Amino acid sequence: MTHETSKSEALFEFASRFMVAGVSGSARMNAALGRPVYLTHGDGCRLYDVDGKCYLDYNLSHGASFLGHNHPGVRKAIQQALDMGVICAYETEHHSRVAETLCRLIPCAEQVRFANSGSEATFSALRVARAVTGRNKILKFEGHFHGLHDAVVWNAHGPARDVFPTYPYVPPQVESAGVSPQMADLVLVIPWNDPAAIRQALREHGDELAAVICEPVNYNSGCICPAPGLLELLRAETAQRGILLVFDEVLSSFRMAAGGAQEYYKVTPDLCTLAKAVANGLPLAVVAGKREFMQVLSPVGPAAHSGTYSGHLFAVLAALASLREITQPGFYDRIFANADRLYGGLTALFAKHGVPARVQGLGARFGIYFGLTHEVKAYQDAARIDGALAVRFIRECFARGVYFHNYGTMALGHHGFSAAHTPGDIDETLNRVEDVLKAMRKA
Repeated sequence: MTHETSKSEALFEFASRFMVAGVSGSARMNAALGRPVYLTHGDGCRLYDVDGKCYLDYNLSHGASFLGHNHPGVRKAIQQALDMGVICAYETEHHSRVAETLCRLIPCAEQVRFANSGSEATFSALRVARAVTGRNKILKFEGHFHGLHDAVVWNAHGPARDVFPTYPYVPPQVESAGVSPQMADLVLVIPWNDPAAIRQALREHGDELAAVICEPVNYNSGCICPAPGLLELLRAETAQRGILLVFDEVLSSFRMAAGGAQEYYKVTPDLCTLAKAVANGLPLAVVAGKREFMQVLSPVGPAAHSGTYSGHLFAVLAALASLREITQPGFYDRIFANADRLYGGLTALFAKHGVPARVQGLGARFGIYFGLTHEVKAYQDAARIDGALAVRFIRECFARGVYFHNYGTMALGHHGFSAAHTPGDIDETLNRVEDVLKAMRKA
């Protein structure tokens, strides 16, 4: 029996002739499928591909489409931007309104600067920290992802290790070719959720560090929440040594509270970065922080930052619509109710069908750790997942109209649901997942 080529497969073959790997960015490739998905449109919590298939979406533009696809408020905002003439690289009253709203919602935000991507935002935040402190080194945590620029493309993914001969330091492991090896001299990496490692690293290198940067919730590794008191420890130790504490909230912003993880955990950093969900799928990133630190940015300070597309009007107006939505009464009550329904339901199904898997989530983002049943507290736990089992699960889900994305690196990654998911959508998902697990058990 011959295989009939689908429209998606044919489009992937065509795209691969003109685009590197057939994709606009490496993360567009779903490693479990061996190709990207090719869509005609999205609506609410559903995606529709070129082969006419519909999927319940649990990737949501890698977390950017928090309100769901085709949100009416965002559509109206984009139409307003069109009506204003597609103006670019100018300021409007709407920029100031977004900035004021963010400064009201985000605890550390006294001033903001707009950027285009999470990578640009973390790059700029670290530049601010170096300009403020006059120091050069940064400290980051294993398994935390802060973008793809040279200063941070270290140890976000990697192999499981049984021993750490250099404890508390993780040997710097660069994750891209083309990065100068000298950059390793400017980064320290330590394990997450390890208070002793934090104390020792800051005691030994505090006077060299411009910044400590972390995901306050390590969604890059699925969902690893900070241990009780850990963020408070980071806040106290960095403040004592004049080190700027940077929360990378590119993924965590708005997931569990309007003020992000810093509001949820009641720990305020010096700077934070926002992106993805801030404009519900339109490209807008933000560096936010205390006024005294933000004032080092040009043109009032010596640290250069600008960009033709920074704060593009389409994204700014979309951000206004998104921020209005998440601040509606009861919004997060619904998010947490659906989280309980989904995470509890998945956990029960894995147990019922004898599939070893740990579900961990906070707010609207979560991770599934196949092959593990104990609580995942640090990257070294997560690195021991059964990647082959994860790939089987994602493929079977795809065949039954449930979309999870696989990033390829040890099958780790983050999943999520949107504000557009209803309890009925969650129940429909759980029913399909049960069919998936039955099929896996038979195989």
